[in-house]
Formats: sequence, structure tokens, C-alpha cells
Amino acid sequence: MRICFDMDGTIANLYGVEGWLEMLIAEDTKPYAEAEVMVNMSLLARLLNKAQRKGHEVVVISWLSKCGSPAYNAKVAEVKRNWLAKHLPSVKWNEVNIVEYGVCKAKFAKSTEDVLFDDEERNRLDWTGKAYDVNNILEVLKSL
Repeated sequence: MRICFDMDGTIANLYGVEGWLEMLIAEDTKPYAEAEVMVNMSLLARLLNKAQRKGHEVVVISWLSKCGSPAYNAKVAEVKRNWLAKHLPSVKWNEVNIVEYGVCKAKFAKSTEDVLFDDEERNRLDWTGKAYDVNNILEVLKSL
């Protein structure tokens, strides 16, 4: 089973950064770098490492900025990877997919047992496995 995470609005509070939209339009990566965590990252890391020991894969599927230039998107991808390294340093992700805005995340699922955590309802509805919003991430992971 793959346990897949969106970042923005799911584990990284991008939308809580004051002026985030204006900064993204101006191609400023600051909101991605400064986003606060949305869950207890220490507990999340322990649960993800435990899941991997059980044979599960842990995966990130995160969109780039909606209207960013190729150069900006490259910077965003780097900043997102740095954010993961900073906040979840013990997690050795099986995959980190930083993809174009709007890409159907269901294409990253490999089975109907795969799990997605995402704040975007469309992504949850399109997902072929089990999909959850951001409210119960830790509880769901504890039950796996």
C-alpha cells in the first residue's frame, strides 16, 4: 500500500502565510518555505517510519504554483523538498512528486488499497483508493 500526501493545506499551512497569494503571483517562494506545520510532525514521522517497516510506501504528490514560470516552478520544487527535509528529516520518502498544478493525483495510485491525504476535494473524489481530508491524518495512520 502507498500512503500519499499532498503538502499545501494538508501538512504545510501555505494558506496561513499572510499575503501568500500575492507572493505566489509575484513568483516569491517565501510562502512555501515559511508555511507552518499542520500536524504533530514528530508523531507523523514515527507513524510513517512504522508504516514503512510494515512494507508500505510513503509518497508526496504536491502541485506546483498554478501560474508559475518554469524557473519559478523549479525553485518551488526545491523549496518544497527542503520543507520536507526540515520538518520530517527522519522520513525517507519512497517518492516525492512535485507536479504541474492540476495534474490528476490518481495517476500515482498503484492499487485500490492506496491512501491519499489531501485538502482538495476533487483529488479525493478522483482517487481510486481511500482518500481523507486533513482532519484525521494521525488517527487514520494509527489504524493502518
